[in-house]
Amino acid sequence: MLKECIFCQIIAGDTPCRKVYEDDEVLVFHDIQPAAPVHALIIPKTHIASMNDVGREQEGIIAAIHRAAQITAIELGIAETGYRLVNNCGPDAGQVVHHLHYHLLGGKKLGMTQ
Repeated sequence: MLKECIFCQIIAGDTPCRKVYEDDEVLVFHDIQPAAPVHALIIPKTHIASMNDVGREQEGIIAAIHRAAQITAIELGIAETGYRLVNNCGPDAGQVVHHLHYHLLGGKKLGMTQ
C-alpha cells in the first residue's frame, strides 16, 4: 500500500467509495466521473502501478479481476446486454491513477474508440 495512492486509500477505508463488490483480492466500486450509465472500477488490493508491472507472480490477480468483472456485470444488470472492460496503461493511454485498474463500462450501446 502506498499512502499517496488514492486507490490504496480507498482499499484501506480512509477514502469512501460506493462499493459494488469485494473479495480477498479485488475491490469494485462506482467511478465518481462515469463515462457510461454503468461505470465501475476494478482494482487489486495489492498495489501494482500498471499493467507493465504485472509479472508471472501476479497472473492470479488478473484472473481475479476478470472474475470480478463477470460478477459485477451480473450484479449491475449489464451481463446480458454487454459491457466493455478497459485497462489504460501509461500516460498516452490516459492512465491517471498509477494503481492497476480496469474500467467496467456498460448500460448503453457503446461507440467505438480509437
